[in-house]
Amino acid sequence: MNNDKPLIGDSPQLQSVLRAAALVAAADVPVLIEGESGTGKELLARSLHRQSRRASHDFISVNCAALPEALAESLLYGHRKGAFTGAVSSHQGYVAAAHRGTLFLDEVGELPPGVQAKLLRFLESGECQAVGEARPIAVDVRVIAASRRDLAQEVDAGRFREDLYYRLKVVPLELPPLRERKGDVALLIERLNVTLSQQHGLPTPRFTDAARLRLEHYDWPGNVRELRNFCERMLVLFSGRSVDVDNLPAEIRHSAAPAASGYFRLPAGGIRLDDLEVQMIRQALDHTRGNRSRAARLLGLTRDTLLYRIKKHAIQH
Repeated sequence: MNNDKPLIGDSPQLQSVLRAAALVAAADVPVLIEGESGTGKELLARSLHRQSRRASHDFISVNCAALPEALAESLLYGHRKGAFTGAVSSHQGYVAAAHRGTLFLDEVGELPPGVQAKLLRFLESGECQAVGEARPIAVDVRVIAASRRDLAQEVDAGRFREDLYYRLKVVPLELPPLRERKGDVALLIERLNVTLSQQHGLPTPRFTDAARLRLEHYDWPGNVRELRNFCERMLVLFSGRSVDVDNLPAEIRHSAAPAASGYFRLPAGGIRLDDLEVQMIRQALDHTRGNRSRAARLLGLTRDTLLYRIKKHAIQH
C-alpha cells in the first residue's frame, strides 16, 4: 500500500473519521487510531502529519510488534556507547529522531510493560532519557499511536497500562473495516486498478456484473490491503480481459452469495426477546472478531450498554 496515498471512500463511516481527523490534525495532541489490520491506520497517521504544523519535519514510523523486547527501550529512546554489551556506538533512538515532527507507534499494544511505563513518562514530561545517559533531554514530538487490538480490552486483561491508554487516547479515531463500508468496494477497485495499471504498464481487467456483485458482498477480512492484493493479482492474470465469478479466487468464489435484503420478520409462533438479543450480540461479536467497540456500533449501542447486556446475559466470547 502506497503510504503517500490518501484513504479512499465515500461511505459515511469513513468520511466521519476523515472529518474528525481534519479537525484533530492542527490540535497537536496525542491520537489513538484503532482498527483491524489493513484498514489504513498508517495512511491516516500520515494524513494527520501532513495537515499539521509539523508537516515540514520528519514522520517516524515504528512497528512496535517488530521491536525485540530486549532492545525495545534502546531503539525507542537511544543509548550511550558502552551502556550495555554490544553497544559499540551511541544510538539516537526513534523518539529523538522525531524531534519537531511526528512519531507513529504502530501496534503500540505490543510494547513490553517497562517500555510502556517509560513512554508514559515521556508523554507527561516531554523528556527522553537514553539508556546509559545520566540526564534526559527535552524532545518536541507529537505521538500518534495505533493498534489492531481493542486496547480497552487489553487494559481489562491487564496487558496494557490503563494510565498510558488514557494518555494516548486524548483523541480516539477508529477506522471501520471494509465489511462495514461495502459501498466503497467498487470505488476502491476502480482507483486501485488505475494506479496498478500505471505501475505495471498493463491494461485493466473488466469485471462482469456477477463478479462485481460477489466482490461487493465479500467480507474482505484483510480489508483494503487484501483488496489491493486481489486487484494486483487480477491485473497480472487477466490484463485487458473479462473476469467472471469463476475467475475469482476460491475464498471469494466460495463465500456466501448475496442474500436478498429485507427486515426481520416476526415468526408466526413468536420469539423470546431475550433469546434474540443474545443471538444478535453473539453475531455482532463474531462479526467483529470479539471487538466490543465495533460490535456496539453494529448494534447501535454505546460500548457501556453492550458491556451491561453481555454481563446481564452472561455471554461468553
